[in-house]
Amino acid sequence: MEGRIAFLPGDGVGPEVLAEARRVLEAIGEAYGHRFEIIEGAMGAGAIESTGESLPEPTRELVSQVDAVLLGAVGFATQPTDPTVTDPAKGLLDLRKLLGNYANIRPVAVSDAILDRSPFRAEHIRGVDLVVVRELLGGIYYGLPRGLDHGIAHNTEVYTEEEVRRISKTAFEIARERRKKVVSIDKSNVLESSVLWRRVATDVAREYADVEFSSMLVDNCAMQLIANPRQFDVILTNNIFGDILSDEASVLAGSLGMLPSASIGGTVGLYEPVHGTAPDIAGKGIANPIGAILSVAMMLELTFKLSAEATAIRAGVDRALAEGCRTADLRSDGNGQATSTSEMGEFILGSLAASKAS
Repeated sequence: MEGRIAFLPGDGVGPEVLAEARRVLEAIGEAYGHRFEIIEGAMGAGAIESTGESLPEPTRELVSQVDAVLLGAVGFATQPTDPTVTDPAKGLLDLRKLLGNYANIRPVAVSDAILDRSPFRAEHIRGVDLVVVRELLGGIYYGLPRGLDHGIAHNTEVYTEEEVRRISKTAFEIARERRKKVVSIDKSNVLESSVLWRRVATDVAREYADVEFSSMLVDNCAMQLIANPRQFDVILTNNIFGDILSDEASVLAGSLGMLPSASIGGTVGLYEPVHGTAPDIAGKGIANPIGAILSVAMMLELTFKLSAEATAIRAGVDRALAEGCRTADLRSDGNGQATSTSEMGEFILGSLAASKAS
């Protein structure tokens, strides 16, 4: 099999974690006889410095000519206070819109090997395995009008029935392959956009009689994720709620650095770890590359339909954790020598080689 992949390292720790993800991708290609053409492009704060745009035209052209996009993270090391300065996040929003990726898939699974890393008791979170299905192209991040002027700021939450319907169908289809349970998150007691959301999600649920369905207010969901996380299978949510809730759920898994994501729905899938640029540790070689590496697994599975290869990567990550590999974010006691970014990648590569050899 052959595939073309746009490789956008981005800013901060993005290049560091994506370097390990690339090594794993290339190793999988060699081990399983696939050819991946990896083409690097500029995006984020670095692109703004060199071109004035977070998503420059050459990168726009590149991402439209590949099968998948692998992204690190984008953002300034220090957030400017001048609202006229182009924000790297705008490029990310533009990229999602350009690719037409309306569905953001964020799995959160708690590994037995790092139960001690969570602030929760092991018996409380053991077995947690949920997916946040976040609508990605609507809502307050895109709604117009918006503005900041003379001490007054405003943003607009906008959703259409069709936008809610298509993301709801995505959530139900995913649930059918899992434990057949969907909970839709809204704030329908105060927001008209959420009234529409609940009505449409409930209507779609009628088409999936085999899937258990319920609705939950977002503030209750935020509490339930902490109080009883094992109740969740698939969480269906709008753009801003999904952004916040998936970051909250990362605490269950032990670290934001553990979580991958896939943005799908268009012709080209976008894959990225959910963490940000982490400028405080950038360049130190201590960032956790697992989220980026697991994003490669999602890319292989969803875009290239290579399930065995994706499973091999996940098994390699599990083995690394079981063998005690811990980047700094996964060390619960602060003692001992943490595994570096490259060492974690190297161990996972070794696990892939050992698995293939056997």
